[in-house]
Amino acid sequence: QVQLVESGGGLVQAGDSLRLSCAASGRTFSSYAMGWFRQAPGKEREFVAAISRSGFNTNYADSVKGRFTISRDNGKNTVYLQMNSLKPEDTAVYYCAADVRSSYIETRMYDYNYWGQGTQVTVSS
Repeated sequence: QVQLVESGGGLVQAGDSLRLSCAASGRTFSSYAMGWFRQAPGKEREFVAAISRSGFNTNYADSVKGRFTISRDNGKNTVYLQMNSLKPEDTAVYYCAADVRSSYIETRMYDYNYWGQGTQVTVSS
């Protein structure tokens, strides 16, 4: 079992930055990959970024590439999503997720086994 708790969301203006955190507990944190997804009102949940167990490999959605950075601190059992140059279209509930089965970093929702409760990010224009 893995428990995930996100934090760091809020209301910001376009162009601002936010850093989301996701604290994990349960299984050994360095043994599984992590991902961030988001869901805007009326839309399906979509992939944002993922990071490998060691943190060496990352993957990003095209829509956030160059603006968002995913990282992890295995000593603190925490994964981060640094979001810069935020746009109104980044407004969504952001979820972190754990993939405890795959050896690779995945971009599909159904590859992730455990999910946090989500944190709201609202970007005003």
